[in-house]
Amino acid sequence: MTLKELIKKIIKGEGKEGAIDLSFVDDKKIHELNKQFRQKDKPTDVLSFNYDGKVLGDVIISRETTRRNAQRYGVTYADEVKRLVIHGTLHVLGYDHGRAMKHAEEIYSKC
Repeated sequence: MTLKELIKKIIKGEGKEGAIDLSFVDDKKIHELNKQFRQKDKPTDVLSFNYDGKVLGDVIISRETTRRNAQRYGVTYADEVKRLVIHGTLHVLGYDHGRAMKHAEEIYSKC
């Protein structure tokens, strides 16, 4: 399953309609965005922004942080990207960290 297909499956599974833009950036860019929008002066693995309209939001992933996290967690880069796409997409769709998010992540990680 491609990342595009995964995002579409999550959107449909959550009863929503629309699209989510997915971008991959370097640590420098995600650091800038994290500082600007979250007031956190450091890079992060994923940022999510939600909007109203046909484009539901953006998921932005740092390739460099994702690669480091994959090594740290002992998973492949592709598996870590998938985890972040699921996590970011669920944030766009209104999930906050917690039990409901964890449950939804478990469901979609089996896709």
